[in-house]
Amino acid sequence: MPEFGSFCLLLGLVLAVYTLVAGTISLWWSGQIAAAGPSPQLAVSNKLQETARRAGIASFIAVTGAAVALVWAAFTDDYSVSYILHHTNRELATAYKFSALWSGQEGSLLLWSWLLATYGFVLRIRHKVDVRLSAFASTILASAQVFFLLLLNFAAPPFAIEPGELATNGFGLNPLLQYPEMVIHPPMLYLGYVGFAVPFAFALGALMMRYPGEKWIHITRRWTMVTWMFLTCGIFLGAHWAYSVLGWGGYWGWDPVENASLMPWLTGTAFLHSVMMQEKRGMMKSWNVWLIFSTFLLTLLGTLLTRAGLVSSVHAFASSDIGYWFVGYMVLVLAVCLFTFFKQRDHLVSENRLESLVSRESSFLFNNMVLLAACFTVLWGTLFPVLSEYVQGTKVTVGAPFYNRVNIPIGLFLLMLTGLGPLLAWRSTSLRTIRRNFVLPGLAFALSAIGLMLGGIRPWTAGDDWQSVFFSLLAFSLGAAVVTAISSEFLRGANVVHTQTGVNLFSAIGVLMRRNTRRYGGYLVHFGIVVMFIGIAGGAFNQSHEETMGFGDETRIGPYRLVCKSYTQDSNANYDTDFALIDVYKGKEFVMQMAPEKRFYRASQTFSTMVALHSTAQADLYVIFMGRDPDSQKPIVKFFLNPLIVWIWIGVLIVVLGTLFALVPSASPRRRENPAPVALPAGVPTGVEVQRV
Repeated sequence: MPEFGSFCLLLGLVLAVYTLVAGTISLWWSGQIAAAGPSPQLAVSNKLQETARRAGIASFIAVTGAAVALVWAAFTDDYSVSYILHHTNRELATAYKFSALWSGQEGSLLLWSWLLATYGFVLRIRHKVDVRLSAFASTILASAQVFFLLLLNFAAPPFAIEPGELATNGFGLNPLLQYPEMVIHPPMLYLGYVGFAVPFAFALGALMMRYPGEKWIHITRRWTMVTWMFLTCGIFLGAHWAYSVLGWGGYWGWDPVENASLMPWLTGTAFLHSVMMQEKRGMMKSWNVWLIFSTFLLTLLGTLLTRAGLVSSVHAFASSDIGYWFVGYMVLVLAVCLFTFFKQRDHLVSENRLESLVSRESSFLFNNMVLLAACFTVLWGTLFPVLSEYVQGTKVTVGAPFYNRVNIPIGLFLLMLTGLGPLLAWRSTSLRTIRRNFVLPGLAFALSAIGLMLGGIRPWTAGDDWQSVFFSLLAFSLGAAVVTAISSEFLRGANVVHTQTGVNLFSAIGVLMRRNTRRYGGYLVHFGIVVMFIGIAGGAFNQSHEETMGFGDETRIGPYRLVCKSYTQDSNANYDTDFALIDVYKGKEFVMQMAPEKRFYRASQTFSTMVALHSTAQADLYVIFMGRDPDSQKPIVKFFLNPLIVWIWIGVLIVVLGTLFALVPSASPRRRENPAPVALPAGVPTGVEVQRV
């Protein structure tokens, strides 16, 4: 299988090079022929283009063969392959042997290449949507595929043979990756990362061929939405993994690799909003092109940060020299984008201009500016240690307080725009419309703020934490206003449907949503974002407590009383474990027994923490086994009470459901069976039948 996998990678490279070269020649040739007029040579060019398309499909089959070979080697414990030796062991559970495909540098690059080939396969199968534009996109994707296959064949081969005597067991998978979510999180993240290559390829291809109109946006809208959804899932699965496994009580630490996944999400979100300006008003064409160019470049930067050892992170792989490959490829991509943009910039002239600051267009513009400000802040903080080491010779790390100080106000402003934007009209919003649409959300904001302060959320009594409490108060109040704004949009539209059709209000909402799935799916996404902000805002009220607990010892945190019933040790073929059994009471009522543990994995000779978690709508009780007291040998246990955390994960689920709903084609409104006749205006011939639809 190692020889078969290596052959597949080499074959995939040859086929990808052919797709790139033949596709480039055919596109250039057909352009020359078209400029000179009809010619028999056009048929030859089209045949060459078709062979390039088929070679791209064959490249997908070859890379799939390589991926299957690596997974097969993991399942059969083939320790002649160095990658399998260093990332698996015989006792490893089946699911984690499968996840070994992306647990190391070489395997993760193979996963990237396979997903890129898969996206390219789907694109080439659906090439008849627009043959010439798809040919440009296919050729551009082939150039990315050539880069990754060059890495896999020459810089980071996954089928390298381990020298010396054949080992009887492997070194084991990183214990941090032996968690169910790590079987799902990396593929989801990669589906998002790699997927942005498709809209990038279409945007660059459309610019190269001076594609008329906005059809390329319509073609790639679903690609972009699906990719954005995968990246959203990947980011928050990673956050939940960090919360459940790393044992520090939080879910987002502004780790450089976390930041690397967030940056393309921010620019991708800006792109999804900004393209609506181009579709509706023919505006921001240059802006949109650079948003998707930047998103693709940021996915490459994220991959570089993870794999070149530039930053220190629990997520990063070991330092290697493939960083030079990535830097070279990113420079090449940027050069091609700049050259194409400046050559074709006259094709990107806006058809309209911003007419009013109080309009739907301005809300999209502010949305984009704020998202890019957040992205720049994260980028600066992530690269600052690298830049400081290069300039001063000393690595200076930027901590969470820097990111929070800048991004919390940005997040609150974005939350406000989430509710504000849909209430504004295109082009210009009248004062009457503003008064009508903003009364209820404004009232909801004021009443929520007053109610919360009366309920005890008072920044002026919070001492040093007054800023966190103040921002939480704003988040809760803005959330109420945004939910009110979204609800009023649903009710206003449903009332119109009710008047037209006579159906009840709930049925009218269903009809309304089916008629415009993109719009109302977007509202559901916005509602999910609000729910996530509610969960994040609860972090201002976190509590923590650490204590050494023996048999029968008890402690309290929040409404809970915790009693240590016992502590003991156990072992299996993969690891030894040290754990405590803690009974949880709320008042006099027994709630559950929790068993936080600390594991020692034999193969890798490393420790890992397994958090015990009791989650409710109000708060999470989060318990960590820190180790044993060296004197008494009693467990040291740390307790966290984290309010509202579960609403973050519920919000993500709503965002995913809203995105899926927005992908569903809208239903055409039905005509009434017996429409009432409309009075004919003067001058209309009496033989013409006009009916109300």
